[in-house]
Amino acid sequence: MPAVRRPRSLRRWLSRWLAIQTFLALGLVCIAVYYATNLNLSYRQDALLQQKVEVIRHLVDENRGNGDSTRLRHKLDDFFYGRPDFSLELEIDGEKVAYGSPISRDNDVDHDRRITFSLPHPSTPGDSMSAELVLDITPDIRLRRALAWTLFGCALVGAIVAAKVATMLVRRGLAPLDALATQAAQLSPDRIGERLDESGQADEVRPLVRQFNAVLQRLERAYVQMEGFNADVAHEMRTPLATLIGETELALKTRPSQDALREILGSNLEELHRLSSIVNDMLFLSQADRGAQARATWEGDLAGVVEEVGQYHEAEALEAGLQIRVLGGATAAIDRRLFQRAVSNLVSNAVRYADQGSVIDISVSQRGAREVQIAVRNAGEPIPAEHLPRLFHRFYRTDEARGFDGDHHGLGLAIVAAIARMHGGSSFVRSEGRTTVIGFSVSTPPAGDAAHDITEN
Repeated sequence: MPAVRRPRSLRRWLSRWLAIQTFLALGLVCIAVYYATNLNLSYRQDALLQQKVEVIRHLVDENRGNGDSTRLRHKLDDFFYGRPDFSLELEIDGEKVAYGSPISRDNDVDHDRRITFSLPHPSTPGDSMSAELVLDITPDIRLRRALAWTLFGCALVGAIVAAKVATMLVRRGLAPLDALATQAAQLSPDRIGERLDESGQADEVRPLVRQFNAVLQRLERAYVQMEGFNADVAHEMRTPLATLIGETELALKTRPSQDALREILGSNLEELHRLSSIVNDMLFLSQADRGAQARATWEGDLAGVVEEVGQYHEAEALEAGLQIRVLGGATAAIDRRLFQRAVSNLVSNAVRYADQGSVIDISVSQRGAREVQIAVRNAGEPIPAEHLPRLFHRFYRTDEARGFDGDHHGLGLAIVAAIARMHGGSSFVRSEGRTTVIGFSVSTPPAGDAAHDITEN
């Protein structure tokens, strides 16, 4: 079982990494300072050695004419007297002579800088003698060590101070987020209309607050729709249930004849079928709302499918004195049964509200490379503009009378919109003058796209 990752504190994370970055930055600066100081000390040591070499050469040149090495030795003794940081080793007349204090050696660290050079022999013209000048750099080594530890301490202390200051700044910078969390914690279902206040928030946080408020707005809208939907369901089912209860109570009280009882049972069965139809439609819409997609199991000319639906409604249209006409054509991959149901709902709605003696046009047109549009046009009473945005809502009717109608329970256009979404399209409605156009579009999914089955009862 993998270990559960512990939640990380943003304050500690920012403070820690700021301290690490500060330590690294100061460390780089300190390294540069240490390197530059060490380089300058090396240059100074080389310059001192060269300077002393020149002085020694000058002393040897002065003593060159008299040929007395004793006098040269006295001058060198005087020159190195009181200079513990320098020492010189000469080979004069076959004898090695050292001037100045000897330089101690360390097995791990060299405490001296040496330079070897040749000098003319003071008593034998043309001959030379070897010389080695040694500079004691122990003070410089101590200085470098002290400087290294000082710089390291400064970098460490600077990182700690930066971490402390960063913690305070991060805490102060995240204070508005804490206030935002407090606001979010106070939200509840009975205060769903409230929104988070973005004033005082940083520019980087405001988009998140706006998106969260947008989610709250969508939730509020869905909550209001759900409440309205529950009321509509209760309203739609109340009438058939009241009819069933009333007729059943009447049958139990009056003890009707066998024929009368059969008639009551037939009426009750009709009401039960209506309730079953409402429940099945609600289940279908619920599956569509959960994101179910239609399977494109059939592909061909949609005009032929629309003509079949028109023929199915032909008797109903003739009874109302209407004529159904199919215009245009286009090819798309669809779920044939769902597509027929959507077109049938639109035609049934048009037959119901069209003027007697008018023509209902069903147009099939290509819209772009992957979209086909089906529009049903009828002449009749115009739909007020305030009703158009809600025409595809469940149980919504434009008339004020919400009486129960077993054949039309207010879910037809909602099912059309759901089937359009399942085919990757959308629904639309236009009403101008006495002409109303209601339709939907379908989009053929790319090859290889998976789709979820949906059960239609």
